[in-house]
Amino acid sequence: MEGHSAATGSGGQTPEAPSPNPLLPESPQLQPSLLLGNRIGGSSGIQVSVILPVYNAACWLDDCLKSVLEQDFQEPMELSVFNDASMDNSANIIEKWKIRLEDVGIRVVTGGHDSSQPKGVGFAKNQAVLQSSGTHFCFLDSDDVMLPQRVRLQHEAACQHPNSIIGCQIRREPEESTERYTRWVNNLTHAQLLTQVYTSHGPTVIMPTWFCSREWFCQVGKFDEGGKGVPEDLLFFYEHLRKGGGAFRIDQCLLLYRYHAHAATHSVLEGTIWNHRVRFLEERVLNYWPSFTIWNAGKQGRRLYRSLSPAHRKKVVAFCDVDKKKIAKGFYTYEDSKEKTKPRIPIQHFRDAIPPFIMCVKLDLTGGVFEADLSTLDLKEGVDYYHFS
Repeated sequence: MEGHSAATGSGGQTPEAPSPNPLLPESPQLQPSLLLGNRIGGSSGIQVSVILPVYNAACWLDDCLKSVLEQDFQEPMELSVFNDASMDNSANIIEKWKIRLEDVGIRVVTGGHDSSQPKGVGFAKNQAVLQSSGTHFCFLDSDDVMLPQRVRLQHEAACQHPNSIIGCQIRREPEESTERYTRWVNNLTHAQLLTQVYTSHGPTVIMPTWFCSREWFCQVGKFDEGGKGVPEDLLFFYEHLRKGGGAFRIDQCLLLYRYHAHAATHSVLEGTIWNHRVRFLEERVLNYWPSFTIWNAGKQGRRLYRSLSPAHRKKVVAFCDVDKKKIAKGFYTYEDSKEKTKPRIPIQHFRDAIPPFIMCVKLDLTGGVFEADLSTLDLKEGVDYYHFS
């Protein structure tokens, strides 16, 4: 689909510093609030609303809507579609499937606008939510396909985990696309769903698989409506965590997640994602650490150091690495610093470095060498280190 497909990487003793709890709100101004007020209900008896934003999705919609029809969920369900000014045949395909879906008892609610320009995926999702009536939301991108048991299994999990975003494992199409990303999505442990939220991969529970209660969605708020270039799923996920939300994944493949050049995620600049990640890392982790080491004295580690606020740069006690040439240099000098004396940060071998660490080495790219080195230190992820890669 063009436009509306989301999915916008031997030490010393660990200092006894408080560790951030990713399940608790951390500032009084972020207390839960029903940001969408009474505009969305949930009193119709509908248990699940499938939330489907559409923009120029004609080539995908038949497969997508057929997968809604084939769900084995036995309780009342509806499809809420919002057409964001599509210029192709999407509207006619939606109307055709509206008849077929309602014939089998699936209510269909449609909305849209015919402005000259789309208003963006965040806007379209919010509008689909506003016109819906279910007690739970199943988010679906119009270029993806659900397996028949998706709604049933995720609804069961959501009832057990009412303040969580529920995800699932995926199958990527084409299969050879984003292989490392797909492994990451499918193989994270349930603890890592909360500890690996700072990596470049984005939300650990990926947007095309999201399922949550209406009540919890209202607690978090709504999607950012800034339009093209805004990572609305990442921003919502971060706010979800700030409000004390959890993450849970069904360990079955319940979604065919298509990869193609026109997906909206490609419109989000890497630099935009980077800046959001750095600020969230500072807020959720670095604020609680009096000092830390950056693992990687190369490009990515130095970039993180330069991106930190001055207060957090001062907490960096060292870089660590395995590269003998980098270690032999002894120091990294921050030449762009405004300080009269430019900061000089020691570069050490990782075995000589002191935790806690921020890891700036990409996972699953070194043939297991980085992972093996890390395992020799007997550290605990989420306490002694976080991945920022």
